[in-house]
Amino acid sequence: MVDELNKAYSGKILDIAGLEAVIGSIGKREKKFVLCHGVFDVVHPGHIRHLAYAKSRADVLVVSITCDRWVEKGAYRPHVPESLRALSLAALEMVDFVLIDKNKTPIENLKILKPDFFAKGFEYSDNLPEATLEEMDIVSEFGGSVLFTPGDVVYSSTKLINQFTPSLKMEKLEVLMQQFDLSLDKIRETVNSLAGQRVHVVGDTIIDTYTRTVLIGGNTKTPTFSVLFDSKEDYVGGAGIVSQHMKAAGADVIFTTLLGDDDLGRFAQDHLKNAGIELNVIIDEGRPTTNKNAIIADGYRLLKIDTLDNATIVPDIRNQFQKKVKETQADCIVFSDFRHGIFNRNTVKMLISAIPDGALTVADSQVASRWGNITEFENLDLVTPNEREARFALADQDSNIVQLSHTIKDRTGSSNVILKLGPRGLFFLSDNSYQYIDSFATNVKDAVGSGDALLAYATLTLRKTGSLAEACFVGAVAAACECEFDGNIPISPDLINIKIDEIEKAIQ
Repeated sequence: MVDELNKAYSGKILDIAGLEAVIGSIGKREKKFVLCHGVFDVVHPGHIRHLAYAKSRADVLVVSITCDRWVEKGAYRPHVPESLRALSLAALEMVDFVLIDKNKTPIENLKILKPDFFAKGFEYSDNLPEATLEEMDIVSEFGGSVLFTPGDVVYSSTKLINQFTPSLKMEKLEVLMQQFDLSLDKIRETVNSLAGQRVHVVGDTIIDTYTRTVLIGGNTKTPTFSVLFDSKEDYVGGAGIVSQHMKAAGADVIFTTLLGDDDLGRFAQDHLKNAGIELNVIIDEGRPTTNKNAIIADGYRLLKIDTLDNATIVPDIRNQFQKKVKETQADCIVFSDFRHGIFNRNTVKMLISAIPDGALTVADSQVASRWGNITEFENLDLVTPNEREARFALADQDSNIVQLSHTIKDRTGSSNVILKLGPRGLFFLSDNSYQYIDSFATNVKDAVGSGDALLAYATLTLRKTGSLAEACFVGAVAAACECEFDGNIPISPDLINIKIDEIEKAIQ
């Protein structure tokens, strides 16, 4: 459906230079032209009446929409990305042309296009807002007129979305694939060709323990649960599972990490060696191997018991890490930061300075119960914080996701940003493109570890293809696969291909 719309109506979506050429100069036009501007996140009857009235007053109707970056109606707005909003408006017969306005306000384009009429909604005519007064002043300067739509009922996209959020996952996906010239066959080919890359993963190993119990009851005198032990499973998580995902994809993986001189440390080494991963293990006899023990009763997590030491590594160990980074040649180097001693504001700079030339450089921050700072990882090819970590690092609770990602990119100096949004999916940003990808998970059993799968496959795909959009697509599929397993399970290309088959059926 989106492909048909694109073929039929994308020619009506122009940039500012294209519109200038078509519209001509004010005073010399043969046809009057009216400009409407807004977000148009969900087009409702109020929008249709507004556009119809505007078109009745002129020969040519141009609609400009606020680009995703400057939509300030909530952290996760717009609900519909700019390319799909533009296409939806272009499909309306009454609309002659659509412009995606890259500016924060329509002021600049008003000055350039100089419309004969600038149409505003009825709600702006009462107690004129300051922004509307500024627009009116600009329009009057070049001899145009401001029109206000006659109002009876005023609708609100925000209220409609809050009451019922429309599902546009597959429509957004189709737009993404068209925008970046992707096909599912091409993505399958990429997934099956990731083997052979040499990857150096540096980061915190975590042993994730799942202690399964059955709830017996509670103590009548104190707020104490009583549970019956059933079973216990240990998984190598943290940067360890990142390494395993990459190995499962066929990469040659070197893993540099910190472990304690204890049974869990030896368990981690045996497990990773059996997976075929080359280990650079640095032992710190003064700290335990990081262990996070989830107590689960009847499928619900009651409690998590952490055994760890988050103190920063001592200078001797720091120097060992720096030496390993400097001496290890790889196609990609990934810093997988869980803030359990290896990474801090001082060690990050030292480790980055030791990276050999030629490697794709990536930093990931997955801080659950600790505070990290993704902005300490400067001038890398890719950073992949989660939303919570990004907002903490920037002390920013208010910006929408697009603005937040731009600020992370500016502060880190990175070429690319992937902002992980949990069940909402992800948002990606490069120098010349940005877009959302919704989560592909359909049967979530355990979301812990999904970010590790995303990191692994996005890194390998970016190194292979150079396409951030394709890297995020593959990474999002890998994350969805991980969500559908209980515990940290390495995701193979076969599992990703099965999920892609599911996506293909959903699109059809």
